[in-house]
Amino acid sequence: MTEQEFQKLTGVSRETLEKFSTYVALLTKWQKAINLVSNKSLPDVWERHVLDSHQVLKHAPSDKGVWIDMGSGAGFPALIVAMASDFDVHVIESDHRKCQFMREVSRETSTPITIHTKRIDAVEPFPATVISARALASLEKLLEYSENFATDETVYLYLKGQDVDAELTQAAKCWRMNPTKHQSLSSSEGSVLELRNVSRV
Repeated sequence: MTEQEFQKLTGVSRETLEKFSTYVALLTKWQKAINLVSNKSLPDVWERHVLDSHQVLKHAPSDKGVWIDMGSGAGFPALIVAMASDFDVHVIESDHRKCQFMREVSRETSTPITIHTKRIDAVEPFPATVISARALASLEKLLEYSENFATDETVYLYLKGQDVDAELTQAAKCWRMNPTKHQSLSSSEGSVLELRNVSRV
């Protein structure tokens, strides 16, 4: 997928696309020094990372609020969300070099974002409108990580792969939830898992 194909599919503004392009250029540059994403995925960065991240916004509540992205790594989907929406985006990532990269992208694209360079359990809890995660942990583990930041209204948006049904079955032993699986735009095996009304059994 090219930059132009991405824009045609998503309809993002020219200004947002320019920010995404700067992000991709910085990612390519920094990847030579630190392993931010899989080298194999870099040639298809617009589909594998940018589109994969951007699609979560389709399922987010329209009222803006606090968005927490856990284990953000190179900033997907957090930075994409911050560039393309009015959410107050917070990233939680314990890897100092990855946080340094995200700060550089934030500065170069004038994208406001709050970076917590800590383990998730070391962050002082605050309420989130949306909680997201991508390739971080099993669903059961993600719900444990999210618990201290969640309210009754929180929407959870997790990017999941082919094991999503098994993970839902396992998580249902400890958690009540209303799940909706949305087919991923970037992977035939992937889905955006939207959860609402989450509580412990």
